[in-house]
Amino acid sequence: MKQQYEAMVEKVIANGKHGSYAVATHKKLGKITFSLDHKVWKEKETPDAGSLVILQSVRKKRAGWRAEQARFFTPEDQQTEKRKENSE
Repeated sequence: MKQQYEAMVEKVIANGKHGSYAVATHKKLGKITFSLDHKVWKEKETPDAGSLVILQSVRKKRAGWRAEQARFFTPEDQQTEKRKENSE
């Protein structure tokens, strides 16, 4: 399984220079951007500020961290998180 990063959406930019994208904040990595293009954002609805998201395939670029896959945080993610905590 690919490393997943839980992050909170700060803002959504509808008409950026390279298309629509969002900026999210991760506790350790800081700001991570991701495109809202269907190749990256796997949901039908776009996120709002305050949405919790799961980011994958995160890589460092000159302008900062980028995620190549993104989706909403789901109840299943919360269950997985609780199982990890219980096993530690």
